[in-house]
Amino acid sequence: MTGRQERVIETLVTEHGRTFAEEAGIRLRNTPQPLYRTLVMACLLSARIRGSVAVATTRALYEAGMRDPRRMADATWQERVDALGRGGYRRYDERTSTQLGDGAELLLDRWGGDLRRMRDAADGDLDELRGLLREIPGLGPAGADIFLREAQRVWPEAAPYLDAKALQGAGRLGLPEEPDRLVKLAGNTEPAVLAAALVRAALDKNIVKECLRQAEEKDSKVR
Repeated sequence: MTGRQERVIETLVTEHGRTFAEEAGIRLRNTPQPLYRTLVMACLLSARIRGSVAVATTRALYEAGMRDPRRMADATWQERVDALGRGGYRRYDERTSTQLGDGAELLLDRWGGDLRRMRDAADGDLDELRGLLREIPGLGPAGADIFLREAQRVWPEAAPYLDAKALQGAGRLGLPEEPDRLVKLAGNTEPAVLAAALVRAALDKNIVKECLRQAEEKDSKVR
């Protein structure tokens, strides 16, 4: 079974191993702007809306110049609404505009606009960091998980971060639902890449079917 599970993961990562930050055009580094853009993306993804729309809206906000907390806070409420609409994020645009403005103000007032200061305050305590993230308007538990799934690429103390949604994807693929076992099966695959691929499996049953089909074909050739 282990050999087949390894083939399932290999297929999944090869076909769908792209982080959501990469999809949104974010070159994630441990610097303020890409971390903030990833946080905004996490806020958008945590709503009940298609992931593709949230990713497109992350790009739209960036293109509108709202790429750091100061610029987000300085933008008018209507400017934020308009950018959200251009990304297709219309169902929650008014509420989200307010939340993005309030969140930017909180980051500026408490953390000087730099999420690394929040990280430093947590001092390696992941539960503390998760709690601080959840104080940001509109983020919540799901959004904190999304942010940490992505940020583990540059914040190694968070890795491996495979949250409930990623483990749900593992279960649908017939894989272990324990982070340590999944990481071992994935070999040299980055945890952030593995997590993103598993989340896509959780969100799209067609990905599950295709990965299992390809793994079965590989099994047949091995036999």
